[in-house]
Amino acid sequence: MFEQFYMSMQQDVKLFLVFPILCAVFRSVFIAVYNPYPTLANRKKSLWTCFRYGFWWGMDFNAYMFLIPLILVSLPAAFLSFFSEYGDVLRVAIGLVYAIILYAAFMGKMIFYRHFHDTYNYLIHMGKHAEKHNLIDVFFNQDHGLAILLGYIPYIAVMIAACWGIQQLPSIPYPVFESSFAQYGFNLCVFLGSILGFYWFRFGGTLNHRNKPEWDTIPSIVKEDAFLARACIDDLVALKWVRRRPVAEELQRSEEELKRALSRILPGEYSNGTWESLPNPAHAFKRIAKGARIRKPQHIFFIVGESVPQWAMDPMYSRLHVLDGSRALKDDEHTAYLNNFLPAGNISRPSIVSLMTGIYDAQLELNEMEAFWHGTLPTTFAGQMKKLGYQTIYWYGGNASNGNFNHFGKAQGFDRIESATTFCGEDAPRTWVGVYDHVFLEKAAELIKEIDVPTFHFVYTTSNHGPYKIPKEVLQFDSERLLSGVGEDIRNNKERCAALGTAYYADQAVSRFIREMRDSFPDSLFIYTGDHSSLYATLGNSSLVPRDYSFRELFCTPLFIHHRQISKNLFGGNTIGTHLNIIPTVIELVAPKGFEYYSLYPSLTEQQPEGLVTPKQWITPQELGEIASKKAEVIGESTPQIKEKYDVKDEQFIQLSSDFISLTAWIVKHKNECLDSIS
Repeated sequence: MFEQFYMSMQQDVKLFLVFPILCAVFRSVFIAVYNPYPTLANRKKSLWTCFRYGFWWGMDFNAYMFLIPLILVSLPAAFLSFFSEYGDVLRVAIGLVYAIILYAAFMGKMIFYRHFHDTYNYLIHMGKHAEKHNLIDVFFNQDHGLAILLGYIPYIAVMIAACWGIQQLPSIPYPVFESSFAQYGFNLCVFLGSILGFYWFRFGGTLNHRNKPEWDTIPSIVKEDAFLARACIDDLVALKWVRRRPVAEELQRSEEELKRALSRILPGEYSNGTWESLPNPAHAFKRIAKGARIRKPQHIFFIVGESVPQWAMDPMYSRLHVLDGSRALKDDEHTAYLNNFLPAGNISRPSIVSLMTGIYDAQLELNEMEAFWHGTLPTTFAGQMKKLGYQTIYWYGGNASNGNFNHFGKAQGFDRIESATTFCGEDAPRTWVGVYDHVFLEKAAELIKEIDVPTFHFVYTTSNHGPYKIPKEVLQFDSERLLSGVGEDIRNNKERCAALGTAYYADQAVSRFIREMRDSFPDSLFIYTGDHSSLYATLGNSSLVPRDYSFRELFCTPLFIHHRQISKNLFGGNTIGTHLNIIPTVIELVAPKGFEYYSLYPSLTEQQPEGLVTPKQWITPQELGEIASKKAEVIGESTPQIKEKYDVKDEQFIQLSSDFISLTAWIVKHKNECLDSIS
């Protein structure tokens, strides 16, 4: 009986060996496809360590491919002939199920990295409220979804052959001892050894759970290389890590922990707990306007462009010509421009929600909470513009009911919510995300020209978004002419040109809109930024970008403020900012002296704190850092040389970021009683 178990257990060991090899193959493919370096020749030690550490870290899941068949096949095989006779077939079935899961996780990671330049992270949580039609469209038309699905056919055939073939390797015969005591002792050692062996592999080559491979213990030679540090994480391990980390850990904090966090960020007179007498702590951020710096404009246009990145404005990328319209706006003598500027979120909705509310959404999806459809905050952009006498309109290039912005926007101070899918007509050309930018903005311009009262316009475009299917004749992007200054690997690549052409088209549409509104309403104030950065065209390891991306390229978006009465020195000595600096800056430009308003950060016309934070990054005049990795780089424009990232020893800005998220978390936890009524 035990002999059958002994022989069957060896089959389990053989099956188990397939999957570390498979994961190493997947890791090799990932590195080959996304390697940002011209050569890996000088990184041999880093590569070896990456694969070695990834092998042991992957045992967190792979070790179960020994335990599961051991329990489901080998143990029953000791008693039932069916399991011994068909054991190899059953193991193939078990292995195939696991292999299919690994393939799905790997292909998902490849897609995720292409869009977000990261392995699985917190953005996974945002998928439940994403626009599913657009995700499907992107999957099939940008991410080669059909090829991925068809890839299952040869993949399954190969995995069946591998799982079956490895089990045909010879096994070690069962030893027979003359002594019964020795025989039972051997059997016991084998059985206990199988259990011990499972845990030894499961814990990554140790029996001490505390020494299991984790992110913090990645060898320095790998961790210092941001790309290889990502590559060494097996896909299921990354998904497990994300699942265990809530969207905002601050929501898990106790009331006392949140209060301590608030005491660190509230203005001095409220840091001792007196803020508890206020409706909510956001009321503690009251400010007094110093007096208008420009004559009150009839129209204020706050334009948020989909995926407008700072990198495309840097001189290194000027030969792409994708933001030529924005460059012309920057060069205008009446435009103030900030190029070290962080968005409130790394994807669209957290940024838009933050810009509307004046607090960080922090991926909590405030727009999906009914309390925020009926209650408001003192920090809201539109709500405060109404107090200055402006009608407020949210012009969205898509359908505002997506994400419930039709309800959420009204509660956050907008008098009107205008969806391009409605006012442009049912026949307007569109993607899943929204109406083509030029159609949307031209129709919005027509309607705006009919308005004869002071109006604040929040304009949000949609076209610069995958899967980049807008026809060439609409884009009018002459790649041969506009990309004549870059390499053929970019100029002759259809996917890259489609992405670059879409960015060019969207930029031209916004530029025309600004010029038209400026001609129609010469006293208008324009504020233009992006909702977040975007690495469209995947330029990493191209002739233009022979390296990995910098934090600046990953995260920063530009800020432009234009009015005929302002000059380029509007920001004085300030060189950094975030989305939450926009609201106070606009108010300080147009509000009369003594006007009371609310803002977490000061206007960009005033001195800034030592450093500014968002939920995911921090920025100082010297460095730009990422909260998750606790790494930073020296601030500065993009160059062909790699920007070395370094570990930060002082975590003050990491703590500060968490404290500002705690403000949002406190408001969310008390949302049913702390929000202001809608006036």
